[in-house]
Amino acid sequence: MNLNISISEATQPNVLPLDSINYLLSSLSPNAPAITNDVLRELIEEPATRLLLATINAPSVKERSSGGGVVSGGGTAGGDGMSSGGGTAGEDEEKIVGMLTLAVFRIPSGVRAWIEDVVVDTEARGRGIGAALVRRAIEIAQESGARTVDLTSRPSREAANKLYQKLGFEQRSTNVYRYTIETGTPLYKD
Repeated sequence: MNLNISISEATQPNVLPLDSINYLLSSLSPNAPAITNDVLRELIEEPATRLLLATINAPSVKERSSGGGVVSGGGTAGGDGMSSGGGTAGEDEEKIVGMLTLAVFRIPSGVRAWIEDVVVDTEARGRGIGAALVRRAIEIAQESGARTVDLTSRPSREAANKLYQKLGFEQRSTNVYRYTIETGTPLYKD
């Protein structure tokens, strides 16, 4: 199948299929709570963040159910939540198959860019979608004045780490720390 990959920035939360975004989010982090339209709106309206979406044109529900081998969100045909349009049988539909969040912000030492929450539908991996998302994020970061783009990736995500290295990311010798804020507990630990 010939995939037509399109990378676009989410700008209107009320027209995005929230089910598709939540499906990808659960694939990325099974413990992450589903986002609501209000959270999606906040994300899109936040000046420092850009939500990039990867879509492909795919045969409609009827064609998928007849063994078309099309990317789906993992459910039954027609119930996968991946459709962003309502085509009829035989027409192509756009499917959200990946997303990435880019944060671009100014600090005293310059403009920084950070990539987070990169995820591609499990059935669409290996088709260049992740690379297309990251390349577009790098372009936006460069246009915004950033000189570098950072990201983190767990060592267990071997394919993702290979992709980032192939795209020119270099592993840095640094420590990454995380402080978990727990509701109802003292803020600082001694």
